[in-house]
Amino acid sequence: MALLRTIQRSLLRSAFSPVAVDDFRTWTGGVTLVAAWHLAREVERRSSARNVGILLPTSGMFAPAVLGTWMAGRTAVPLNYLLSRADLEYIAKDAGLDAVIAVGPMLDLVGGPIPGLEVIRLDKMRFGGIPPVRLGPAAAPDDTLVILYTSGTSGKPKGVMLSDRNLSSNVRQVTEWASFTRADSMLGVLPQFHSFGLTVMTLLPLSVGCRAYYTARFVPTKLVELARSRKPTVFVAIPSMYNAILHAKHAGADDFASLRYVVSGGEPLPDKVAEGFLERFAKRINEGYGLTETSPVTNWCLPDEFRPHSVGRALPGIEERIVGPDGAVLGPGQDGEVRIKGPNVMKGYYNLPELTASVFDEHGFFRTGDMGRMDADGNLSITGRIKEMLIISGENVFPREIEEVVNHHPLVKDSAVVGLQDPSRGEVPICFVELKDGAAWDEHSVRAFVREKLPPYKVPREFRVLEMLPRNPTGKIMRRALSERLKSGG
Repeated sequence: MALLRTIQRSLLRSAFSPVAVDDFRTWTGGVTLVAAWHLAREVERRSSARNVGILLPTSGMFAPAVLGTWMAGRTAVPLNYLLSRADLEYIAKDAGLDAVIAVGPMLDLVGGPIPGLEVIRLDKMRFGGIPPVRLGPAAAPDDTLVILYTSGTSGKPKGVMLSDRNLSSNVRQVTEWASFTRADSMLGVLPQFHSFGLTVMTLLPLSVGCRAYYTARFVPTKLVELARSRKPTVFVAIPSMYNAILHAKHAGADDFASLRYVVSGGEPLPDKVAEGFLERFAKRINEGYGLTETSPVTNWCLPDEFRPHSVGRALPGIEERIVGPDGAVLGPGQDGEVRIKGPNVMKGYYNLPELTASVFDEHGFFRTGDMGRMDADGNLSITGRIKEMLIISGENVFPREIEEVVNHHPLVKDSAVVGLQDPSRGEVPICFVELKDGAAWDEHSVRAFVREKLPPYKVPREFRVLEMLPRNPTGKIMRRALSERLKSGG
């Protein structure tokens, strides 16, 4: 395993130096390696299945768990502890798990041990003494290292198989693109069962030898304190987290002065958040793009290449094209589906060969399902999901362009637009609104504000106020839930 070997060499170079600091302890390279060797032995003793589950909070514990799993010649299956119990049990069965590496609080969070799984309690283990050194078995580049299950917002969760080649390539691509070195340090709260948290916040710092600072729960004041005291050079988060930090009291530009990269991913960054962060903290948030199926990072807009709404150019070794409904490759400025090819693109979906075949086109490009456009320099902008695009009186309308306007109204904290079938216009936009704390709803004011900035056919037919917009575990607004609400008359 090329990635495992790279990480082991890096940890040995940092044997007596911290490689990770979390809410519980500091992990040196040596402690991380010894813990991984112990876990490898436990996995061999207590599991006979190919795949091993990992149920851990965002922390330095994740590294020895995944490394120990690989050293034992197995595939790691990080479990999303924010899913329903039914989904977790489905994933355990679908992946053929017979064991899970976990800690007590996480078992309590998901409602107790999952039936049929042997629990390897990392918090009950003692890492005194050095067990037999494990280098890990020789492996082919296409051997599966991890299976990451999607959140299942559109049907049952499906497992994305990422190989040694996939993950090694993406770590190298991101490292080269951003010129990361051992002098960097990363701060993040993204869950490590998520591809962004796995690759960028875990495997990359382990490979490069830079330090990672973790905190298990997103608490804005805690993140500000960590930025102030630890002085990281990189902060990665999702837009809703940046929005919350923006409203944290007693936070100022000095707290974030050490950062050279402030990165947002997972969903489009609202203009209001980007502008507010730059004004208050003197740091520009730059967007990146990727999917679980691409390991995940494919694009990243570096600070000196900033363009509004752009996720930047493709990383080294990645090909991208914009494709129209008829399969034709489109030129600069034209909207179409984003398709991607590169060594970081997944092997496929676990036990789903037909679905795997359907998401690759005849040229081997992965169909992302995202709509986007490129400029003449290859900078990509994501305009929406194909399934979310509205067709209003024959015109293509993306929810984001309406939401960006609504979100600039002083009463509005966040919004989400979905389509409602209409016999005369095809679809009409319906806007769900979450208000700022203490704000009183004034539809006339909001509607007048939107009418000034959008053509009539893009102005929402209705505004519906919700106490809180539905979000998935990574913070994305669940438009499908809102669409279902419309269908049911809610």
